[in-house]
Amino acid sequence: MRVAIIGGAGKMGQWFTKFFLDQNASVIVTGRTQEKLLKVKRKFGVEITDNINAVKKADRVLVCVPIETFEDVVKEIHSHVKPNQVIMDICSIKEFPVKIMQKYITKATTLGTHPMFGPSAKSIKDQNFILTPTNPREEQFANEFKTWLEKRKAKVTIMQPRKHDEMMSIVLGLSHFVGMVACDTLLSGSDYAETIKISGSTFKLLSMLAETVASQDPDFYATLQMTLPSVEKNERLFYEKAGDWLDMVRRKDKSMLIEKAKSIKTKLEKVNP
Repeated sequence: MRVAIIGGAGKMGQWFTKFFLDQNASVIVTGRTQEKLLKVKRKFGVEITDNINAVKKADRVLVCVPIETFEDVVKEIHSHVKPNQVIMDICSIKEFPVKIMQKYITKATTLGTHPMFGPSAKSIKDQNFILTPTNPREEQFANEFKTWLEKRKAKVTIMQPRKHDEMMSIVLGLSHFVGMVACDTLLSGSDYAETIKISGSTFKLLSMLAETVASQDPDFYATLQMTLPSVEKNERLFYEKAGDWLDMVRRKDKSMLIEKAKSIKTKLEKVNP
């Protein structure tokens, strides 16, 4: 199997380059910057070329480019795609790229995918991987790919693109929002370095979330916040809930705070019996 990784000079592109090489696949890598491409060639010993030549030579094509340039890349390659090929993407948002692939690529099979891990992952073992087929041809390949990934110990879920994006509004959108606001708060109101030194497990969990989110690519963070469908609704609810809790603290209403905490604990126990 020969895999073309478009955008393979990026962090996730390099992760998948190594992954497919480990599966004994032949890999072709493309990228916007020749200097970065040459580094990838030296690092992995793979062939490097332009997008069109890569597609012409490949059995499978994995598009690893930012959502902002995704449509331009698909428009560039679509006329060179062959019927027996499969074109996949790894965008964190699924409804838009799936529609774009289906709009331009009519001969080959397309499939939206979302690896729920970053380039620091050591392997695919125990990692969540989401596939979003929307028609019978995509579903057939998705089931085959699911089996292939599961043999390599990945945890694979199949769902519709819209449902994926709704869930990512919480999984990514809300968690990033909470982490960024927490980090902004911690760095604004205390001696953060000194606080870390004396902290316990609860604060360390909070600081881990805050630092993890703050260390990510700001463009990626902003794109999620601007494009996920329900992110504003979820974050507005968080804002309102924070206001309710702050009001209890402001009023020194200990009994109400305890009752609220007990109610949340009961709800949580029903979700996680």
